[in-house]
Amino acid sequence: MLLLVVGALVLLGCSNDAPSNLAVSTDYLDNSGRTDVLSGGVRMIPVETPKGTFRVWTKRIGNNPTIKVLLLHGGPGITHEYLEAFDSYFPAASIEYYYYDQLGSYYSDQPEEPELWDLPRFVEEVEQVRQALGLSGDNFYLYGQSWGGVLAIEYALKYPQHLKGLVISNMMASFPAYNEYAETVLMPAMDQTVLAEIKAYEKAKEYADPRYMELLVEHHYVEHFLRMPPAEWPDPVNRAFKHMNRNVYIPMQGPSELGASGKLGQWDRTTDLARIKTPTLVIGAQYDTMDPKHMEWMAGEFTNSRYLHCPDGSHLALYDDQVVYFDGLIRFIRDVDAGRF
Repeated sequence: MLLLVVGALVLLGCSNDAPSNLAVSTDYLDNSGRTDVLSGGVRMIPVETPKGTFRVWTKRIGNNPTIKVLLLHGGPGITHEYLEAFDSYFPAASIEYYYYDQLGSYYSDQPEEPELWDLPRFVEEVEQVRQALGLSGDNFYLYGQSWGGVLAIEYALKYPQHLKGLVISNMMASFPAYNEYAETVLMPAMDQTVLAEIKAYEKAKEYADPRYMELLVEHHYVEHFLRMPPAEWPDPVNRAFKHMNRNVYIPMQGPSELGASGKLGQWDRTTDLARIKTPTLVIGAQYDTMDPKHMEWMAGEFTNSRYLHCPDGSHLALYDDQVVYFDGLIRFIRDVDAGRF
C-alpha cells in the first residue's frame, strides 16, 4: 500500500541480450495507425460502475506487439506518477507499457461515491480497461505495486485467460500477515515514545495534523518506505502523493503505511496463490514495509513463479534499489516473451 506523506514534505541479474522478437527501436517508436497519436498516447476510457459511467486516464508508451504492460499503482487513491521511473528503463528494452490512474485517482474521475471503493469493483474496472486497450493473452502483462499487487492477484484469479505474465511488487498475500509483521517486527524497532504519539494521533483520527506525518516520515517511512532523505525524494513520488485522494486511501488502507486498518484489513489470498498458473514475478525488498520472507514464500506458492530480491530496497525499491529492480523485472518479461520461463 502507498502512503499519505507529501503533505509533510512541502536474486536476479539482467540479460543484456534482447530476444530476437523484441521490436527494434524504429518499430517501437512508430505510432502509425494508433488512435491515440494526437494526445501523445493518452486515452480517457469510459468505465461502467453501479453508480454510472466514469472515465479513467491511461497513457501508452511505445509499440510492441508481444509485450504490453499495464501498470497498477498503489494506494488506493495515489496516482501513476510515482511509477515514472519506468521511463528510464522500459523504452530501452522496447517494452510497450501503459500508465493508468484508477478511478478516484487524480487524473481520472473522482466521484464522491464511497460504495465504489471496493475491491471487486476495481477488478472489473481493470478488465474494462484491458478490453478498451485491446490487450490479450498473447501480449498482456499485468504489473501491480503495493495495493496494485492486491488488485493484480484478484484479477489473475478471475481473468487468467487474458494474461501472459504477472508481476506482484512489494505486496504480501495477506493483510493480517502484513499487520502482524508491522506489530511484531517494525513497531518494536521504533522509538516507543514516538510510536505512542503516533498511535494517539490515530486514535483521535487526527490524520491531517502535520506532526502526525512528520513522526511517520522521520521514524518509519525513511527506513521502510523510501530509504532516501525526504528532501531528496524524487519528483514523481512527491507529485503522486501531493495528488493523493484520501477519500479513497483511508477507507480502504487506513491512515498510514504502518499496518492496514481499512476495508482491506482482512484480505487474505495465501491459500489461493497456487490457482494462479500465469508466469509470475514476485518482487520483495529487504527493508520493505512488507515482510520479504513472506514475499519469497509467495513465489514458491504460485504455480510458475520467480522471486526477485532487492537487498538495498524498501517499499519503493524501484527507486532505492533501482538497478536490481529493473534488471530483474526486464529479464522476467524477456524470458516469458522468448519462451524461456
